[in-house]
Amino acid sequence: MVPLSHLRQLLVAVFLLFSTFGFYADIMAGGRLSYPVLFANGVISGAISMIWIFALARLPLIGLAIPIAISALNPLLTMGTDRLLERAFHLAPVDPVAGIRVAASATMIALAISYVFFVSFIRRQGRESFKLRNELELAHGIQKTLVPPVSLHTARFEVYGISCPSEKVGGDLVDALCLSNGDAVAYLADIAGHGLQAGILMGMLKTAVRTALLDAGERDASQTLPVLLERINDVLPVVKEAHMYATFTGLRLGVDGGVYYALAASPPLLHWHTKESTLSHLEEEQFPLGLLPVSGFAGQKLETAPGDLLVVATDGILEVCDKSEQEFGLERLKAIIEADAKAPLAELAKKILTAANGFGKQADDQTILLVRCL
Repeated sequence: MVPLSHLRQLLVAVFLLFSTFGFYADIMAGGRLSYPVLFANGVISGAISMIWIFALARLPLIGLAIPIAISALNPLLTMGTDRLLERAFHLAPVDPVAGIRVAASATMIALAISYVFFVSFIRRQGRESFKLRNELELAHGIQKTLVPPVSLHTARFEVYGISCPSEKVGGDLVDALCLSNGDAVAYLADIAGHGLQAGILMGMLKTAVRTALLDAGERDASQTLPVLLERINDVLPVVKEAHMYATFTGLRLGVDGGVYYALAASPPLLHWHTKESTLSHLEEEQFPLGLLPVSGFAGQKLETAPGDLLVVATDGILEVCDKSEQEFGLERLKAIIEADAKAPLAELAKKILTAANGFGKQADDQTILLVRCL
């Protein structure tokens, strides 16, 4: 819904422009209408045009029935107003020559003033559009700086992650880092919303995660991710708008080959089992981060073998829609993984993103995290 404050200049401009219809009708009729009736007709024409703009900008589609009905009744409304004024004030027709001159002058004045308001409205919208473009460029810059392609190699794992921002700019985040004991943590997060707000919160989230993991190498591996989710859920509410939150998928990758995972309202974690050549997916029903003051986040151990592949993709990939509004979905993602599970991680990520973009137009950030067990 367009805010009313954004429509004021446009409403005035449209009112003045379409008020000329009332003046034009008098000119075509010979300029005989009394001046109060003439200007009343102009007001009625302008008011109906304002109702159309208001309905189009602020009412649901069914609300268009209002201006349609009023427009249909316009002749009766105008005729009734004219008769009411003439009877109430005993108005008589004016001299045709003078009447035409007044109607023509009123038309020119209304057009000139409406032009001023239209230009003012366009200038204001231009400034806001320029401001929005700068905001998007800044958000893109933040995302490019804070979410570069991720590539990490350890003795037991290979990690690759990449995020492709949409035009709107969201808050997707993919990251991987080594802990003090040689273990690694890889994670993917998705901030709800778009624009600079989501980009800034994404930067805060990355800083918070890396800070919370500074001493993770000294703690029990099984508790790393649950403790991380608890901490993030505690700190996010004070640095965000009430409606914003983050989904999160985290993996702790041990030097011994052990894997722990935790999910917070995120899409399923896909697990390719290389020995069996099968694909399974893991889901965990937990609240998103920063939305509610909950506790008790859980993490699980994941049994893996050399050659296994772990894949996480954000909604920006899974929810891409084609022309018939059918989603790309989990099954299409699984099919790509099954066909190219042994491909280099960067190549596999590219194939997934290419398939998603070929399926439908990108509407959200598209981010993917791949982990191969060595």
